Amino acid sequence: MSDKSIIPIDQLLPNKLHLVALMGRPIFPGIFTPIMIGNPTDVKVVDDAVAGDGLVGLVMLLNEIENPSITDLYKVGTAAKIVKKINLPDGGVNIFISTLKRFRVKKTLNETNPIVAAVEYLEEEEDGTSEVKALTRALISEMKQISENNPLFSEEMRLNMINIDHPGKIADFIASILNIDKAEQQKILEILNVRKRMEQVLVFIKKEQELLRIQKRIQREINEKIEKSQRDYFLKEELKAIKTELGMTTDAKSSDYQRFKEKFEAFKFEGEIKEVVEQELEKFSLMEPNSAEFTVTRNYLDVIAALPWGNPAPETFSLKEAQAILEADHYGLEDVKTRIVEYLAVRKLRGDTKGSIVCLVGPPGVGKTSVGKSVARSLGKEFFRFSVGGMRDEAEIKGHRRTYIGALPGKIIQGLKIVKTKAPVFMIDEIDKMGTSHQGDPASALLEVLDPEQNYAFRDHYLDLPFDISNVFFIVTANTLDTIPVPLMDRMEIIQLPGYIDTEKLEIAKQYLLPKSLEKNGLKKNQVKYTKDSLLHIANAYAREAGVRNFEKNLDKIHRKLAKQIVGMLDTEEEPAKAPAKGKKAKPVNFSIDKKQIEKHLGKPIFPEGDVKKADRPGMSVGLAWTSMGGDTLVIEATSIPGKGDLTLTGKMGDTMKESATIAMTVAHKMAVGCYGVEQGWFENNHIHLHIPEGATPKDGPSAGITMATALLSLMREKTVTPKFVMTGELSLTGLVLPVGGLKEKTVAARRNKAKHIVYPKQNERDLDEIPVHVKKGIEFHPVERFEEVLALVLPD
Repeated sequence: MSDKSIIPIDQLLPNKLHLVALMGRPIFPGIFTPIMIGNPTDVKVVDDAVAGDGLVGLVMLLNEIENPSITDLYKVGTAAKIVKKINLPDGGVNIFISTLKRFRVKKTLNETNPIVAAVEYLEEEEDGTSEVKALTRALISEMKQISENNPLFSEEMRLNMINIDHPGKIADFIASILNIDKAEQQKILEILNVRKRMEQVLVFIKKEQELLRIQKRIQREINEKIEKSQRDYFLKEELKAIKTELGMTTDAKSSDYQRFKEKFEAFKFEGEIKEVVEQELEKFSLMEPNSAEFTVTRNYLDVIAALPWGNPAPETFSLKEAQAILEADHYGLEDVKTRIVEYLAVRKLRGDTKGSIVCLVGPPGVGKTSVGKSVARSLGKEFFRFSVGGMRDEAEIKGHRRTYIGALPGKIIQGLKIVKTKAPVFMIDEIDKMGTSHQGDPASALLEVLDPEQNYAFRDHYLDLPFDISNVFFIVTANTLDTIPVPLMDRMEIIQLPGYIDTEKLEIAKQYLLPKSLEKNGLKKNQVKYTKDSLLHIANAYAREAGVRNFEKNLDKIHRKLAKQIVGMLDTEEEPAKAPAKGKKAKPVNFSIDKKQIEKHLGKPIFPEGDVKKADRPGMSVGLAWTSMGGDTLVIEATSIPGKGDLTLTGKMGDTMKESATIAMTVAHKMAVGCYGVEQGWFENNHIHLHIPEGATPKDGPSAGITMATALLSLMREKTVTPKFVMTGELSLTGLVLPVGGLKEKTVAARRNKAKHIVYPKQNERDLDEIPVHVKKGIEFHPVERFEEVLALVLPD
């Protein structure tokens, strides 16, 4: 057949085509490929085409929808010949097609079911320039590079690409196999200019190559990691095998598991504890070491393993040694030491190691914490101290629940873990300064801890196992009992520690404070000598509080100044111009501290010698008060001015004290008119003002009742009270003098104030026996039952 007899393909193709909507990608001309058809309308189109000329139009959908119309299709598609059809069980068909030529939809003949359109076939705009040839070579070269590095390109694809001789068909074939967006493929399908189409395809090839480079880099990094991981794994397995052969532990987890197991077996747990521990140990053995739960479980098992579960050894302390230790560690406090020794004697007699709860109450600096340490030393027990001052969270006592990483057991369990014994001495400091908040009430949490009837099975929130803390000897300290809840106070044996008088402070300074302070400041024992008067001067003029903490601070202050002097002198001697002759040693520097030297180092006295509270004019009296800092003296002042007969109270009094002042006014008014002849008109024409100095300091309590009534009667009678008298006692409306607390501390305060007579309620006589003889020495005590007896002593006729 001659060339003239060959009929062009577009003359063989019909101008009317049934269109099949493509949901995936567009199909380019010159491709042989299978297509799966599922839409019933498209299946019928295929059946009709197979029955006829076998030609259909393939057009891509603009948007994927179920029943498309012609408006949902792109305008440019590909005419295709159905070569083979295979019916599928679900009603669909699988067809093999050979795509022939591009076409554009010219006119809609049937909009839907089936879609039929009049089409025009599109001719490629050929360009035979050398640029097209160069582009062809570039496309084939670049695609070879991609296909060699991509296992998805089959050998058949590579051969097809080489055997295609037409530049446009090469661009179409490459566009059909590149992994690019379907909208981009549709754009390439619509480009008729061969050169432009090839340029566009080359751009996409370059993008594909860049993606392949990134993919290869990522793959290389992953492979390196996998290789390293595999290498590490094999090395670890080899190491484990070597350690097993040598009888060594294999890894950290196995080592921990073995350690826990051995410890728990040695404890010989029973019941609930055994069950929980075995469950946790089994869970631990199955966990991955990298998981967060692994750390939580390991820490929990660590706490259990570190606790002293065994029974404590019997106590073997000597009562004489215990008493000797207490005597050596503390001067004075005879009553306290006696009660502690009695307490220890009962423990020894009963042979009972069950814990006890002792509460040491006293002002700051009297030695409460050091007494606790001495008790632990005398019993030969471990000592653990923690403070609950300002504590607001009950979890500090009973622990946090194990619901998050970082949970910890409470202070009790932590302390037992540290001391590693079931029968230590625990000191809980500042129990009177606990608070409450939305996180709970620590004081209530301590009820279980300090109750011998409950603490044999104490449950910490973190541990969540019954632990016996009944063998712990608890020593609790407080400055006052007022803020301690009554249920908590009921569980404790209260031992009061009064303050020290000046002579006691003198001995404490000689025996304990001076050696300690000299050593702390780098001075030798015999390098500084104090006279007796100088130490007494510090006690009376600079450290008049109940304890000895400020006394020690003042000694430290003096010794620091002396240390500075010594260093300054040594520096001067070391200067080359003033260096001592060879073989000579610098003379040691010694100091003798007298009363004058004290004032030089500490400045003017805080409490001058004449600073004794006294009532030296009508309307004044001196009372005794008790505070958390110890006993103190209180001056009551009363005066009158012309007015309507009202009573004004100042000095930051509390409600109880204000009520006591009102009672004092009523009793004084009645007695002034009835017993001492004061005119009623005096009260109607005079306004009385009652004041307690140191107005910034809060004051409360009923014990100043007789003192206020005495000051008021002194004012009304215009008579000064007897000097050197101080008093304390609650006053009733009928003139009875009722008992008060803190008589021991008040007596110490009276002695510091150089009082010679103390008026106190007769009902407090039993408290007088508890006051040491050396504190009472030189003071005359006057017990009274009624206010008239007070007046007979301080305002006699």
